[in-house]
Amino acid sequence: MSSSKSSLFAARWLAVPAAALLFTACASTSSTSTTTAAAQAPAAPVKVKVFVAAMFEIGKNTGDRAGEFQHWYERYWKDAKPIAVPGALQPVYCNADGVCGSVLGMGKVNSSSSMQAILLNPQFDFSQSYYVISGVAGTPPSRGTIGEVSWATWLVDYDLGHRWAPEENKPGEPTFMPRKGYEEYRRFRLNPDLVGWAMKLSADTPLKDSESARKYRLRYPDAAARRAPFVGTGTHMTGDTFFHGPGMSKQAQYIAKLYGADDYVITEMEAAAITLVIKRTHGTDRVMSLRGAVNFDQGNPKETTLQHLDPAPGETAGGFAETVENIELVGSRVVDHIVANWSTWSGGVPKP
Repeated sequence: MSSSKSSLFAARWLAVPAAALLFTACASTSSTSTTTAAAQAPAAPVKVKVFVAAMFEIGKNTGDRAGEFQHWYERYWKDAKPIAVPGALQPVYCNADGVCGSVLGMGKVNSSSSMQAILLNPQFDFSQSYYVISGVAGTPPSRGTIGEVSWATWLVDYDLGHRWAPEENKPGEPTFMPRKGYEEYRRFRLNPDLVGWAMKLSADTPLKDSESARKYRLRYPDAAARRAPFVGTGTHMTGDTFFHGPGMSKQAQYIAKLYGADDYVITEMEAAAITLVIKRTHGTDRVMSLRGAVNFDQGNPKETTLQHLDPAPGETAGGFAETVENIELVGSRVVDHIVANWSTWSGGVPKP
């Protein structure tokens, strides 16, 4: 063989393993890239069936004095890992059944900003979720009692309007005027079918009571105030103003009627704002507001409003521990029913 042919043969022979090596290297790199991509791929979002929103916890989530979140946490999330959400006050907890919850913070701005951060976080799928806005509240003695638990039929914002001092008004007339432009923000009628289901599933829940609460109720002459704890419905009034006194209570009822809502039965600080956030992303058909009364919105006939706001030692209403337990006892009946019958509820609220 001539030297030129020998050189050509050698070049062709050497080219074969080089190409093979190149193919092997590319295949290896592709495999490594695929494995790395798979490892770095984000986990599928949690499909949230029910989200429970509390406003505060007193200490830890378990093992000490319970606030609004502890009984929910101990029922659903004791073994759950916290999921951090940028922009939210506290982590979110979820169990394997799709029940999630978090502490959002007190007040309209605090709670609604947390809710929005959670709703928009890609770690969660809220496309079919139900919501339980859960917490403690006040009640007028003419319509409620310490330890009761109430499902909202309407949520009304107490703050969106004009107010002025009573001495600048005609005696006995309201010192409130609605502000135009807030018609879509100031009231929400919650899904009547869902409220009907909530009452059907929870109205007969055995509720806790305390001797201190029973004694405190007797300071009030109203029949409603002296009742044992019960499960009821009505309008929940949302306001950052922690209002007290018969005059302000009367004004809350005036606003509820002015807006065409049911009787005012609960005063709280968050639900209307949280519901507005949910409405803008998923609507309000699956929103529930659940509150337990731990105080009356006014003093008894023998004390002034200031005395009621700043009671002497031993003069406060009892029943806080029992009320926060009652809230979870009532609410979990609805949560458990929805999850256990998800094939029926996932598409929307069935007719009661």
